[in-house]
Amino acid sequence: MMKRLQLFIAAFAILAFNPLLALASDHIPLQDFCVAINDTKNGAVFVNGKFCKDPKLANAEDFFYLGLNIPRNTSNSIGSTVTLVNVAQISGLNTLGISLARVDYAPYGGLNPPHTHPRATEILVVLEGTLYVGFVTSNKDNCLITKVLNPGDVFVFPVGLIHFQFNIGNTKSVAFAGLSSQNPRVIIIANAIFGSNPPWDLDIKVY
Repeated sequence: MMKRLQLFIAAFAILAFNPLLALASDHIPLQDFCVAINDTKNGAVFVNGKFCKDPKLANAEDFFYLGLNIPRNTSNSIGSTVTLVNVAQISGLNTLGISLARVDYAPYGGLNPPHTHPRATEILVVLEGTLYVGFVTSNKDNCLITKVLNPGDVFVFPVGLIHFQFNIGNTKSVAFAGLSSQNPRVIIIANAIFGSNPPWDLDIKVY
């Protein structure tokens, strides 16, 4: 008995102090899908922030979204519009760890301003126009990595890093982005600093 206990303690210590082993897990869903619903009736199961519909009640509409081919209005202060398709739009995305966005940029300076996705890596493909894109690495280097993209070009923004896209062409630009989360969220840096509620202390903003 004592020997078994010692073996258990030794095995536990190895797992606890070896992050590669301790973090090993089955990262894919353990069911075909988990269509999100807002109520708990009809045998719903709570998984990863959303209740799951009974799989027998799932249908094609749970996995469908219409209209990403439609150009968006970019007549706003930044000259861009992001149309996000995540679990809120396609309930069948629940637990699958992906989402999609269409980004429309106005000519001559349409900007998707510096922002970050705290839960997702982003992969961007340009369909129309010419974009100047980039991201900044974390402290202490804070290295700015940029590239000019043309139609068909693809660029990756690593998870959590501040990034942007800027239309440097004289025509509209359109890009599609894949994100590695069903709900990646977004933090626009300027809004977080200058539009917080309550406001930041001025001295903190400066330093």
